[in-house]
Amino acid sequence: MKKFIETIKNIFAIEDLRTRIFNTLFFIAIYRLGSYVVLPGVDASRLKQGGAEGLFGILDTLLGGAFSHASIFALGIMPYISASIVLQLLTIAVPYFQKLQKEGESGRKKINQYTRILTIPIVMAQSVGFIATINAEAIIAPGPLFTISTMLIITAGTLFCMWLGEKITDKGIGNGISMIIMIGIVSRFPGAIIGEAAAKGMRGSLIFLIELVVLFLVVMAVIVLTQAVRRIPVQYAKQVGGTTQLNAQRQFIPLKVNAAGVMPIIFAQSLMFVPAILASVWQNDSDTASYIGQKFSDYTSWQYNLVFATLIIVFTYFYTAISVNPNQIADDLKRSGGFVPGVKPGRDTSEHIDEVLTHITLPGAIVLALIAIFPALALLAGVTRPFSAFYGGTSLIIMVGVVLDTLNQVESYLLMRHYDGMMKTGKLRGRSTQNVALAS
Repeated sequence: MKKFIETIKNIFAIEDLRTRIFNTLFFIAIYRLGSYVVLPGVDASRLKQGGAEGLFGILDTLLGGAFSHASIFALGIMPYISASIVLQLLTIAVPYFQKLQKEGESGRKKINQYTRILTIPIVMAQSVGFIATINAEAIIAPGPLFTISTMLIITAGTLFCMWLGEKITDKGIGNGISMIIMIGIVSRFPGAIIGEAAAKGMRGSLIFLIELVVLFLVVMAVIVLTQAVRRIPVQYAKQVGGTTQLNAQRQFIPLKVNAAGVMPIIFAQSLMFVPAILASVWQNDSDTASYIGQKFSDYTSWQYNLVFATLIIVFTYFYTAISVNPNQIADDLKRSGGFVPGVKPGRDTSEHIDEVLTHITLPGAIVLALIAIFPALALLAGVTRPFSAFYGGTSLIIMVGVVLDTLNQVESYLLMRHYDGMMKTGKLRGRSTQNVALAS
């Protein structure tokens, strides 16, 4: 406890870090206040009670209830995330965007600008779908004027959230976009845990305690999955430049066990609604279609979870293949005079990295799939629906990733100012601790 208090004092003793923390809290407070500002022309008392379900329920969790509240931040930062995914895929398929990605900082700025521009048509298209989900009785004066004004307000709200995220990145701590998503998720946790405790009551206090222990173990598993890396040793030859001589250095390439992050779950979830939609078209003409529609509309069925887990494993390999380029890593090593001991530079090094990456991706993909389906297992075990969402899936992985990234930045500030880090032993593994940067 004494070590913890001393660390807090050290954090607030650094003026720049203290300012960034207060800036982050200020921007987060603005975002949360905006989440409760209801759209003009909507009667909040007539909105559907109990929140959204299905895909909308997942979206509502990520947005901290802004979706079900029909607020001006109803779509939050999610259209920007969609635009980012589209641009990321374009950097693989379109030569022009591949060239921009290789141009360094100037190329990244252009890609970010294209992402912002693409966000506008995406949010306007999604706002039409959002309007259709609002309870008709809650709309005071339905009509074209309400639709157009709501589309403009939601678009402005998303762009404002995007601006807040960028301000948190520049003036605060952590990645602003990820921080906004995490705050939306965390805001639902107190209500979920209180609701679970009330549902169990005094007689179920032991079961509730066991649920908390299981939740703790799941969080630890996600942390291990997020932090786990396979280190490939790299040797740099002795270099002589002018009057200086650099001795041979031994470093490593850290290949993450889960290089794909949360993206496989997002991709898989977007596809899991396709069978139910297709089956609903033919369910009146076929008993099989009706059966498929029923099973794939229930995310606790074993059929749904089997297909869901399989898609996650497939997408993990796919996204890892497009985000980590062994050929480029091997070329960068060769140009800098580095080599993997026992492996020839060039093609052999690329094949070696690819083989290692393939081997470590399988256990990472399996664990990621298990974490993704764990909320369904928790719901079947008797956990209430709001609380079960925190047992895995997109929500938990995003929360853990953002917290670790933020702690890593705080740790860097402390060590830079010659303070003790937040941990007596070991260290947080973040982007800044990698010895050899992986080419994206």
